[in-house]
Amino acid sequence: MSGHARLSLAAGAILVLALLCAGCISVNGGDASYRNRSVIVQITNTGEPANVTVQVTACRIQDLHQQVYAIAEAPATIRDGETDVAVPVDLEPGTYKLYIYVLSDGERKTAVISDIAV
Repeated sequence: MSGHARLSLAAGAILVLALLCAGCISVNGGDASYRNRSVIVQITNTGEPANVTVQVTACRIQDLHQQVYAIAEAPATIRDGETDVAVPVDLEPGTYKLYIYVLSDGERKTAVISDIAV
């Protein structure tokens, strides 16, 4: 493949990536917290408002082992910018690893892992 063809291919790949990321939904892993018997997830949306489902799998960390403790989800409407979504889940005091998924139309839009202490 010639250098010109490789450059064109690279430019095309960058353009496709830019188009795919336009209007992206993301979750900042450092922004998950626990209060009022809910996991609070901060979602950033850089596109049109969207109806999503936020799913949280909470794994309890104890004695160097990780075990699924609870799985919960909540529907949410996210707007352009940041939206806090509360996912009701009853966690006992302890250390947890949270697997957070944002789903839209049955498709995973983003995922993040976050550690919290309750």
